[in-house]
Amino acid sequence: MVEKWSIPYPAYTGEEPRNVYVYLPDGMDGRERLPVLYMFDGHNVFFDEDATYGTSWGMGAYMDETNTRMMIVAVECNHSPDNGRLSEYSPFSFDDPHLGHVTGRGQETMDWFTQELKPLIDRRYPTKPGRAHTFIAGSSMGGLMSLYAVLCYNQVFSRAAALSPSLWVAPKKLTQLIDEADIRPGTVVYMDYGAKEMRSRRHMRRAFATVGGRLIERRVLLTSRIVPHGEHSEASWSRQIPFFINTLLYEQS
Repeated sequence: MVEKWSIPYPAYTGEEPRNVYVYLPDGMDGRERLPVLYMFDGHNVFFDEDATYGTSWGMGAYMDETNTRMMIVAVECNHSPDNGRLSEYSPFSFDDPHLGHVTGRGQETMDWFTQELKPLIDRRYPTKPGRAHTFIAGSSMGGLMSLYAVLCYNQVFSRAAALSPSLWVAPKKLTQLIDEADIRPGTVVYMDYGAKEMRSRRHMRRAFATVGGRLIERRVLLTSRIVPHGEHSEASWSRQIPFFINTLLYEQS
């Protein structure tokens, strides 16, 4: 079952309604409490009719078919044509020859997730609210934000999945962040990239290896994959669901 409701979101364009999608598995008995996976680009997670390009990840169908006992809370992104999503999902300000200057508001985004959204979810739903059972995931800029969240908000999120993360955004700042973050023991990260993506963006293989190596040096429990024939699309990311869900829930009680 997926509930869809609206919440005021303090985006940089001002207060605006933002859709929140909440997945709950069937057959809950009133006593069961669940781990929670927070996700970016919520409009692309469950329903094709809401997805930007008409194809969603189909997360609800996968969770139902596998009877995976976990909640998913997915929040719609900023759709402003003025780099709204890039700004909201970037931990760093950066300049790009094609995009111009982008002001990073990732900290504001994660402050809202952790200080406003998560407490609301914990009050409204039967969650396991502790760090050990709180995860975060996303793709592209949402994948970058998932890395940022598990590094800088490690007291909240113990595990993260970063699919095709936008490592090209301020790579030096990202590696510095990994080196300096206060990372607790047992932090788990799943990170992947599509093989076809590697060929479309210069130096991506090197960036992927650098970030993975830095995470391992910080004793993060890393699962890292280059996806055969993987592309930068919802259809490709949906096929990775079993891999990252198994990583997030591995050895969970």
